[in-house]
Amino acid sequence: MHPPDPLHADPGRPGPARPARLLRFTRAERSIHHVTALLMGVCLVTAGMLYLPLLSTLVGHRELVKTVHVWCGFALPVPIVLGLVSRAFRTDLRSLNRFAPHDWEWLRRGDRRAVLHGRGVLPVGKFNAGQKLNAAFTAGAILVMLGTGEMLTFPGPWPVHWRTGATFVHDWLFLLIVLVVAGHLWEAFRDRGALGGMLTGRVDSDWAARHHPGWWDAVQRAATGATGGRPGTASGEAVSGTSGNGDPEFAKRRPGTS
Repeated sequence: MHPPDPLHADPGRPGPARPARLLRFTRAERSIHHVTALLMGVCLVTAGMLYLPLLSTLVGHRELVKTVHVWCGFALPVPIVLGLVSRAFRTDLRSLNRFAPHDWEWLRRGDRRAVLHGRGVLPVGKFNAGQKLNAAFTAGAILVMLGTGEMLTFPGPWPVHWRTGATFVHDWLFLLIVLVVAGHLWEAFRDRGALGGMLTGRVDSDWAARHHPGWWDAVQRAATGATGGRPGTASGEAVSGTSGNGDPEFAKRRPGTS
């Protein structure tokens, strides 16, 4: 079975030609995001139930809520670690881990989302600078919350001043995470194209050209064979794996290297 062209229009439907749909996220990538988001959401909600007196009184069952909070907290890194099996997810991590000159410009400019002739004015790759910063913060926050949460859950080996510091960091970082998650959701619901890409895995070609022109160019090259992509791979990995390496933040490397 031959993989579908990532630039294909919706087949088998009458009427005028529709915009091409690009594969942005594979099923594995979306699953990692959704499971991590669910665990993070449960952790935040249960934390509110534990630390806000009004919610504690309304909900009750403190020990059960605490147990759910602890288990979901320790499970937070699991989908990310398991996701490393996915080639597409590993490519996304490399893309998120690189800051290119246009990313700094994206942060400085007030017209970072300006469009000229249907294309964004900055050569944004698969992820913009804001998404990269959000990913870095989330990864760091998970590690810090995991470490401080371990001290609070198993206090025996740790001295009192360490546990006191862990409590302080855990509580205040919780509030910061709430603000960042709220901002992330606000941006997601403002951009229906980005939200649809994470829910269905596909985005319109014109949306990609406006918001992520560097990534759009890379997918175009991959689809036409200009990147030397290998035929016969699964469609999800073929698109997501090659598109990341074509982003401006990726330095050129020899064919066949990772």
